[in-house]
Amino acid sequence: MGSTWPHPNLVPSWTDVYFVRTREIVRRFGDCRVTYAIFMRRPVVYAPRLALTWLRAMADARGFTVDVEENYRESQWVGAGEPMMYISGSLAGLVDLETLFLQKLGACGVAAYNAFSMSAELPNVAFLAMDARHCAGTEMAELMAYAASVGSSRARRKAKAKGFVGNATDATAHFFEQSAGLGTMPHGLIGYADSTLRAAEMFHETFPDVPLTVLVDYYGQEVSDALAVCRRFPELAAAGRLSVRLDTHGGRFIEHLDTQKSYEVLDRHCPDAIRGYRSETELRYLIGTGVSAAAIWHMRETLDEAGFPNTRIVASSGFGPAKCRVMGYARAPIDVIGTGSYLPENWNETYATADIIAYDGTPRVKVGREFLLRRLEDEGTPG
Repeated sequence: MGSTWPHPNLVPSWTDVYFVRTREIVRRFGDCRVTYAIFMRRPVVYAPRLALTWLRAMADARGFTVDVEENYRESQWVGAGEPMMYISGSLAGLVDLETLFLQKLGACGVAAYNAFSMSAELPNVAFLAMDARHCAGTEMAELMAYAASVGSSRARRKAKAKGFVGNATDATAHFFEQSAGLGTMPHGLIGYADSTLRAAEMFHETFPDVPLTVLVDYYGQEVSDALAVCRRFPELAAAGRLSVRLDTHGGRFIEHLDTQKSYEVLDRHCPDAIRGYRSETELRYLIGTGVSAAAIWHMRETLDEAGFPNTRIVASSGFGPAKCRVMGYARAPIDVIGTGSYLPENWNETYATADIIAYDGTPRVKVGREFLLRRLEDEGTPG
């Protein structure tokens, strides 16, 4: 998808009109070779592959050569304001591609940064990218899945983390070296079955070779339903092929917990997590409602005491960088996190910028962006 959309004949309809008009002016008065510097105003993890693949496809379709000098390798850290790359070629060929190229670049860098941060905070936890339902269309879903894979690559290299090992859709599973998407059941299947246990039985009967992950919050009986499923499938539990997924919303505690009991759970397992200064948000993640660190420890305690130590715990519901950091404080015994919350939260931070910094080899840039010329002055026009 990323290498072909929008198709060359659709570019004028999807880019800014002033770029389309500039292209016509340049074609009328004479083309020139330009160099663009591409940068962002915040730190990112470099994730350019889909944008560059599309750009090169457009150049091939238009019959001109585009030269790209990348200052970083994929998954490297890029500081705020640092040129990520220089792109050189025909102004008539490039000028109206800018809008669409930047759309494919900026959000990927921020999402990759978030995916890296989350994975590095919890290096022993595997992550699943469950962002598709939160994306604005299939193109964004492709960009975000790619970004999660890039952030994971950095986390594996820098923190020896497991990172993102898969995602929820078949179309983008290849970014994680998977042949298909991963996932078991939504809440709707439990409502259909009218029973958490019955939904698990239906799934296992239909897909006996797929590891079973059971949502246990539908009826507000997380502990009771988790134990019922484990007792029904003891062989799967013993083999580590059974997981319970906590997805309790923030409006209530999981079964058997309240504020005081949450403190007690953490005091047994990770007292340092609650003895230091914690912000209100951090405290909510530790001992509050929903899928807190205390909730996860409580589920682990219960499963172990009932004789199901190999049953795995999958956690979801609002797991972004900040929540993952708190789970790291608490050494929460999570096996897998399902998340779409690595998606950029502050969208204006995702805006990449492209400035032309040389025309036919002559350095020239608008006032205030002279910092982009430094490499040109030191090394000559790139490309």
